[in-house]
Amino acid sequence: MANKGPAYGMSRDVQSKIEKKYDDELEDRLVEWIVAQCGSAVGRPERGRLGFQVWLKNGIVLSRLVNSLYPDGAKPVKIPDTPPTMVFKQMEQIAQFLKAAEDYGVVKTDVFQTVDLFEAKDMAAVQRTLMALGSLAVTKNDGNYHGDPNWFMKKAQEHKREFTESQLKEGKNVIGLQMGTNKGASQAGMSYGRPRQIIS
Repeated sequence: MANKGPAYGMSRDVQSKIEKKYDDELEDRLVEWIVAQCGSAVGRPERGRLGFQVWLKNGIVLSRLVNSLYPDGAKPVKIPDTPPTMVFKQMEQIAQFLKAAEDYGVVKTDVFQTVDLFEAKDMAAVQRTLMALGSLAVTKNDGNYHGDPNWFMKKAQEHKREFTESQLKEGKNVIGLQMGTNKGASQAGMSYGRPRQIIS
């Protein structure tokens, strides 16, 4: 981030549009959830986009978050004893979180790229990923979610239906309303215009 010069023209316009998508109220809700989920040991960030990015940048908080969604003994991300200081180790830690989030069920299109967080390119994408993770945790309702369930929307769940053979056969005899109906269909009593006149 320190090596990057200022953006001009279209690059600056694109970056400012991306930055406008960042939601400060959502940041507060996500911080509350992460602290409730992981405990007060993770601390709290300074308010604002930059503070949120610095708090999550080394990947440790994210790793603790995803690990807390699993039962004891089934932690998907290994967390080092001391937080990593080398850039590639921090990025590796973020990548492990992203893989664990996908394995948990977050859709690939909702997952941010490592540079979105590490270089603060798109912090709104980071928020989207955390929202998707929270929604899945609330939906699974397996006892590993901590916090207010109203912070996230429940995802729609499959409602599988079972039919017997006789019900399936019966359904083949029904004409769907999209196809119209053939009951009472006849041309009896229908006339269009005047009858044909034959003059001799």
